[in-house]
Amino acid sequence: MSGIRVMRMIAPAIVLSLGLAAPAQAASLDGKTLSILWTLPFAGILLSIALMPLFLPNFWHHHYGKVAAFWGLCVAVPFALALGIGSTAHVLLEVALHEYIPFIILLFALFTVAGGVRLTGNLHGSPSLNTAMLLIGTVLASWMGTTGASMLMIRPLIRANDDRKHNVHVVIFFIFLVSNIGGALTPLGDPPLFLGFLKGVDFFWTTQYMFLPTMVMVVILLGIFYAIDSYLYRKEGIIKPDPTPDSAIGIEGGVNLILLGAVILAVLMSGTWKPDVTVDIFGVGVELQNLVRDVLLLVIAFLSLRLTSKETRIGNGFSWGPIVEVAKLFAGIFITIIPAIAILRAGTDGALGSLVGLASNPDGTPDNVMYFWLAGILSSFLDNAPTYLVFFNMASGDAATLMGPLATTLLAISAGAVFMGANSYIGNAPNFMVKAIAEEMNVKMPSFFGYMLWSIGILIPSFVIITLIFFAA
Repeated sequence: MSGIRVMRMIAPAIVLSLGLAAPAQAASLDGKTLSILWTLPFAGILLSIALMPLFLPNFWHHHYGKVAAFWGLCVAVPFALALGIGSTAHVLLEVALHEYIPFIILLFALFTVAGGVRLTGNLHGSPSLNTAMLLIGTVLASWMGTTGASMLMIRPLIRANDDRKHNVHVVIFFIFLVSNIGGALTPLGDPPLFLGFLKGVDFFWTTQYMFLPTMVMVVILLGIFYAIDSYLYRKEGIIKPDPTPDSAIGIEGGVNLILLGAVILAVLMSGTWKPDVTVDIFGVGVELQNLVRDVLLLVIAFLSLRLTSKETRIGNGFSWGPIVEVAKLFAGIFITIIPAIAILRAGTDGALGSLVGLASNPDGTPDNVMYFWLAGILSSFLDNAPTYLVFFNMASGDAATLMGPLATTLLAISAGAVFMGANSYIGNAPNFMVKAIAEEMNVKMPSFFGYMLWSIGILIPSFVIITLIFFAA
């Protein structure tokens, strides 16, 4: 008996056990009819991303793309059996054109442009200078992405402190501020916020509403850092000779700063220019302004590659590995999250009704404290971009509603996803990258749980303050 005939025989049983009702149109998945089992591939890929690099690093390094493909097929194949290949292809194409491709193109553009800017030279890592460099990196993170700002600033900061006995805390606070919290002010800063932008959240809504919580976090953390760094600096007494003596800071690849401005303008254009023209791509409508934005971003990335010297990128340690990994993993994430989002949109009538209820007050309104902490805790150990998307859809899924009467709820989701990505090495992509670079440069970074002792001791009390100021009222 052929494999196709076997699959045809067992398909009804699979569909029945998963509780999937095949709708007439693929785009109208009814979350009320979907079993909780449909969320297992999504949980599986997130847990794979969180745990395999720690416990199976060699396997993960060579086979992460296959792992992502496996979990994606765990959704796509049953969908095809239940809905038909054509309808399933339509669902996947919608996700690709509306969310995945724009998401990857922006990351690719920011990664390419930021990777062409290199800070040269070396300064002396005094508490004042270190605090200033952390502040500069924090500001840059919202405009060139947390990954771009981290890759730009981490090596100069480590070089400035490579003569100091105590320098681990410098990298830890760098991860807190530059690799995470600094990306909170624009959709360019952190992937969760760009997903919100793709869902209809205004570009400057993020800047307006996230500004005060971000400033509170930055002031608290920079204040704590300066106190710790000053104490350790005084404690060290005579500092050993600097392996990289002081020299003036310079910039290579400055043309990329202009191209970074072009990236910002392209994204702003897509949010403000509304020609009301839709292009049909194999039955999926894509708005003209979004197509133009994506083409412009690809052109900008190409110009960056042409105009930046190979020596500058080599000096930055630039490679395509990180963006390739993100592209493969998020292909699986965007597929596996499809049924989870449909279930969440069903609210209390869906299979995740208990989770929706946990984040709701007795009168049915959102409990913003719970949204902040639930989104944050999950973002601490799972990728914060899909976590944001889950809670975005759980709260309403409608950008106009979330920017209006539920603005505080959207703020709680955004702040939780971005801020608490700093709680562990696996909360946000730049965290592990910064750790790896620091270790290459002979900084003895703490273990996974050693890092969390820092985050629990410093970040969690800060998040309690954020809760009391912005969400507990």
